[in-house]
Amino acid sequence: MIKFSLLLFNLIFEDFVDKKPVFRIVFVNNGKTYEVYAESVYQGSLYGFVEVEGLLFGERSGLVVDPGEEKLKAEFEGVTRTSIPMHSVIRIDEVKQQGTAKIGDAKGSVVTAFPIPKPDSKG
Repeated sequence: MIKFSLLLFNLIFEDFVDKKPVFRIVFVNNGKTYEVYAESVYQGSLYGFVEVEGLLFGERSGLVVDPGEEKLKAEFEGVTRTSIPMHSVIRIDEVKQQGTAKIGDAKGSVVTAFPIPKPDSKG
């Protein structure tokens, strides 16, 4: 009976046991839409920022290389934690599995970024 109960428990809760959550973060940066995956997302200690830790990138299989993901990987190389301005974030989702990180054009998108004032060049 105990073996059956443990087996039933494992079948029901296998999605929740020994799995770390994966988050998909979509945000706008310099006129581009970034989609990245991370292990942890939380309100940062800097006011107005979302902190993202443990950025996840797909493993290189050798033959197939996604240039968009490689560009993101190079941009965030050596980064352990990044702070994204809250007004740049489009959405944050908890997903079952990691997808492909990518950069897209923000132009023509249904989502419009919050207007950011340009710094005064007069100093």
